[in-house]
Amino acid sequence: MSETRIREEICRLGRSLFERGLTPGSSGNISVKLDDGGWLVTPTNASLGFLDPARMSRLAPDGRLVSGDAPTKEVPLHTALYQTRGAARAVVHLHSTHSVALSMLPEIDPRAALPPMTPYYLMKCGQTALVPYYRPGDPAVADAIKGLAGKYSSVLLANHGPVVSGDTLEAAVFAMEELEETAKLYLLLRGLNPRYLSPEQVKDLTKVFGLTLPETHDHT
Repeated sequence: MSETRIREEICRLGRSLFERGLTPGSSGNISVKLDDGGWLVTPTNASLGFLDPARMSRLAPDGRLVSGDAPTKEVPLHTALYQTRGAARAVVHLHSTHSVALSMLPEIDPRAALPPMTPYYLMKCGQTALVPYYRPGDPAVADAIKGLAGKYSSVLLANHGPVVSGDTLEAAVFAMEELEETAKLYLLLRGLNPRYLSPEQVKDLTKVFGLTLPETHDHT
């Protein structure tokens, strides 16, 4: 896909996420890695609903701004995911309501923020890690992401929001949407003793779809 087309895709999918209320105001950011090792990222203080493809921040492989507006302050977050997730070609970070709410609950397991509720959650997101709170743009969040050793493609930032990587921008967006819907399901069912997927069902999904899941305690 050409760089021009990638710029247009970031704007199209960003608007879709914004119009469906998945990231309000000027929150959230998107990046896509390019074939030359550099990447495109949404500018700072830009609403995902009103992006201009010509003003997208174009970064060199070393993170230096080459053209466009100043990039999002969350560049360290995106960089850490690219460095630890070798197959990652895109990163999406939102402030979606249900995922943020989930990140604030006291019972959440940092190694598996959500139980295996649906097959598509496991297929799109795998497991989701929870990292402690860092102020937006804090470079220390990169160390927290690197501490996950590339085992997670979906991560919740406590009291902040989800961040998801994918091998394409579309895959990252789809996974983000699945994470948000699963967080919503969890909140709807919280305290109702729902039936999650059994370990056997998880093993079957893992085998059939070639999933690689971090080792965590079973939720039964």
